[in-house]
Amino acid sequence: MDARNADPSRRLVSGVPPEGEGGTALARISLSALLACILVPLVAAGLRSVLWALIGIAGLVLAAVGVWWVLAHTGVTRIVGTVLSVAAPVTVLALYAAAGLLGPALLSSGLLVLAVVAARRALAPAPSASKEAAGTPRHPWVLMNRRSGGGKVQRFRLVDEARAAGCRVHVLDPGQDVTALARQAVADGADLLGVAGGDGTQALVADVAAHHDVPFAVIPAGTRNHFALDLGLDRDDPVAALEALTGGVELRVDLGYAADRVFVNNASFGTYAAVVTDPAYRDAKARTVLQTLPGLLTGEEAPSLRMTADRRHMAGLRALLVSNNPYGRAVDVSHPGRRGRLDTGLLGVACVRVTSTAEAARLASRPHSGGLVRLTADEVLVETDTATMPVGIDGEYVDLPCPVVCRSAPGALRVRVPRHRPGRSRPPGRTADWPRVARLALRRPLPRQEEPGPGQKSETQAPPGRCGPPGGATRAPRENAGLGGNEMERHP
Repeated sequence: MDARNADPSRRLVSGVPPEGEGGTALARISLSALLACILVPLVAAGLRSVLWALIGIAGLVLAAVGVWWVLAHTGVTRIVGTVLSVAAPVTVLALYAAAGLLGPALLSSGLLVLAVVAARRALAPAPSASKEAAGTPRHPWVLMNRRSGGGKVQRFRLVDEARAAGCRVHVLDPGQDVTALARQAVADGADLLGVAGGDGTQALVADVAAHHDVPFAVIPAGTRNHFALDLGLDRDDPVAALEALTGGVELRVDLGYAADRVFVNNASFGTYAAVVTDPAYRDAKARTVLQTLPGLLTGEEAPSLRMTADRRHMAGLRALLVSNNPYGRAVDVSHPGRRGRLDTGLLGVACVRVTSTAEAARLASRPHSGGLVRLTADEVLVETDTATMPVGIDGEYVDLPCPVVCRSAPGALRVRVPRHRPGRSRPPGRTADWPRVARLALRRPLPRQEEPGPGQKSETQAPPGRCGPPGGATRAPRENAGLGGNEMERHP
């Protein structure tokens, strides 16, 4: 099965909140914490708490302005921004302490965080307990990159461990074509492809595995290995992942494509992609970012992107991230910056169009002002006024001709993972939907999710009018299939 023609009709079926006392208890905890976070400042300061809340918001706005000046300017303005970003919150905390309100303010903030986390957990899909072991491959093949992760392959003796498990191992030499090696392995009879390396190398081999419908195994031997993290693998113990080469369980996950380039994590456009092109970025990330960002945010080099996500159009974007399944929100303290599922059949989209100090301040005071937009889509079209654009694909820089079409290949990849995955977690709810939380707390039936607005595909519904792959073959929807919660684990 060609990954790029994978069945687009396969979408995540609407998850069901936890039944019984578990979901109800979380909902009640959430509402109680929300009420308490409002009552604490009222009891401590009465109606004056409104004034103190405004002071806190003002401090947040000034801190955001300071951060913007640090990122978008140089010289004296950057120095002033650094001072402001630190002095504003410190001053607010000092004022709270002088008024005897520091304790109530911190308590109220903590209760708000608890309310949001409990609400999202209460509405998260319930996990499934069913598991099926995958068969043992006869001719597993593993590609290992000794240079990845500061030498993890050698440090953990992965070559010897994999060969002892009956795998054919190819150690990657500089300049070798990863895709050609994987294709040759399949031609030679490999019935499983594995990679010990970084996300970029994994994506290339995963594309070949998906194209030939061969199982794929991830051995986290790279520096970051976000794909392995979202699969629930322990990045500090790559040897444990070798179980997938001889058994384990099998999942179906999605792949993403930017034009004809595959990605397992994300494709970034605009500011970050331009920073990655700098040769100095690899050895001095922070210094390179501070040196190049001013010109990219406010100077003549500032990128201006246009995006069409399904039917939603946006222009004047400075940065755009298209991910293989949506990331959780940064304020999700349980799993910040992680994907709860890798099988929704949708792309996650996060874009920024902050271009001035006023817009940075507006974003800090009103997070839904439009400076930062998150949504999901089946397909994303990215355009600029240039013939080509730099794109960061799983952290690697490429130049792609404009416009670039990003799309998802739902269920294209068969992934083998160990039976025990310490990082596996239930995906959080999409948002703290307080009316639904209240109904769950009162044990009333939850209404069906409302239809998404134009251009905002629901993560729980299949788009109308979409059909399966060429030839009329379609794959039946899988009930509640996922990585963090309910999984479809099957025999090969």
